[in-house]
Amino acid sequence: MSTDRLTVTRAGGIAEVALNRPDKLNAMDEAMFDALSATGRELAREAGLRAVILHGQGRGFCAGLDTGLLMSFAGRIGALRDEIVTPLPGEAANRFQHPCTVWADLAVPVIAALHGPVFGAGLQLALGADIRFAAPDVQLSIMEAKWGLVPDMGITRLLPGLMRADQALELMLTARVLGAGEAAELGLVTRLADDPLDAARTLARVIAGRNPAAACGMKSLVRAAWPGDEAHLALEARLQAAIIGSPDQIEAVTATLQNRAPRFG
Repeated sequence: MSTDRLTVTRAGGIAEVALNRPDKLNAMDEAMFDALSATGRELAREAGLRAVILHGQGRGFCAGLDTGLLMSFAGRIGALRDEIVTPLPGEAANRFQHPCTVWADLAVPVIAALHGPVFGAGLQLALGADIRFAAPDVQLSIMEAKWGLVPDMGITRLLPGLMRADQALELMLTARVLGAGEAAELGLVTRLADDPLDAARTLARVIAGRNPAAACGMKSLVRAAWPGDEAHLALEARLQAAIIGSPDQIEAVTATLQNRAPRFG
């Protein structure tokens, strides 16, 4: 199973899902959103699956939203707002949240191997994994403030079990970029590894050798016991729908692209 946005391989009960847009630092466009959602759904139905690895081809895991996609939103703000506040059929998540939350919903453990940029949408995708190994060169950022937006791709479900609320808010407000050491200290990554993909493969083989019911049960225990659930996904959507396309949000994008200070109303 492969698309022009993802490459999926399988061996020994382990599926590797590689973001395959290296010329764009695996930035997310609509085709990437849909491919991630469809792949997650397909893996959820797959018999014999024991673990999943997420990683990115090329120089980074995922640099966030494709700026071309962000600019294209300007021509369909009304329809986009409707799409944001409308969950997918049978889901609590909307079209933009589901590509990240679908990995948390898989019964089997999901491991993300991170290197290079892990920004915005890319970070929220990484948070959808259960375990995150990061290379020493990794850079992470909750970057949506740079574009005048709130993070809205499942962060309220995926982040609360990992770090304190005040730390999360500071990262959201500043959109600052974290290095590997600070990311590990804050709990955004599980541990550092010189070769995160090799570390992910090693752990996936360990998981594949465990009682499958027990491994899935452990994931269920952790996901149920740690805070972070679906209850606030609709809040993300309502807030974003009210902000996106507003004059100040457009000014934030324009100022960022022009490398100048924004002039908000």
